[in-house]
Amino acid sequence: MTTTVPSDFAELTEITAYIDFATSAPASVQQALGLGTLHAGPTRALAVRQDPSHFFNRAGGLGTDRPLNDDLVRVCDFYQRQGVAQGSIMIAPHLLPSGWRATASGLGLTQGSRFVKLGRDLETTSLPTGLPVLDGGRRVGVVESRHAREWATVMQTTFGFTTPEMIEMAASFVGRANWRQYAVWEGGRIVAVGSVFFHGECAHMFAGATVPDARCRGAQTALLAARLGAAAAEGCRWIVAETGAEGPGEHNPSLHNMLRAGFEPMYERTDWHWHA
Repeated sequence: MTTTVPSDFAELTEITAYIDFATSAPASVQQALGLGTLHAGPTRALAVRQDPSHFFNRAGGLGTDRPLNDDLVRVCDFYQRQGVAQGSIMIAPHLLPSGWRATASGLGLTQGSRFVKLGRDLETTSLPTGLPVLDGGRRVGVVESRHAREWATVMQTTFGFTTPEMIEMAASFVGRANWRQYAVWEGGRIVAVGSVFFHGECAHMFAGATVPDARCRGAQTALLAARLGAAAAEGCRWIVAETGAEGPGEHNPSLHNMLRAGFEPMYERTDWHWHA
């Protein structure tokens, strides 16, 4: 592994992207979703009480520049105050202290899913220029405000988030500073989406999704290339992403798309779940 992305910066960029995404929603939508955030030094946490999947209840940045235990307690207390049933805590594996199993057990944390953290150096590798060209009458383009509702609907419903408030939350961050949203159109219909978040020297790939009838035709590969080019043009030094780790006999197409796009695995990370 030759990527030089600092893991603490990679983790902080990820959680910052999620919080910036969610808090772009109007106050009325945030209130309807029961949205809350925590900032404690480098530690960040997001809670969305009306998200039945608990996906957006997540915390990161822990253990990067101070003892882990105090921030763990802060995050657990935050989830408790927000009234969520479950929240995820993301910690890079090399930041876990000795005796971690006992610590996790004492806080009631359980092991969740495994993810691969990937990075790519934008200064030492060749990058695509311009927007990719697709066949079959499909095209890649930057999303404008007039496409925000359709784009957000594709993004959220593909991931299983179908309520009006969840779609409004996604529509609200189209055009937000430090973000770029892309889509693949087939005729006049958006069939694939992807975003990139700019966080100083580090960019973060966010929420790539393709509708079922348009998969396996290169849409996500094209969106990866477009976002890589955007991050380099923005002056970012690195770009990071995460996707599900593969178990025996499993195949994650998103992981292999990113590997082909020049990303390198940094580490596998387990999400630790807090329960009310």
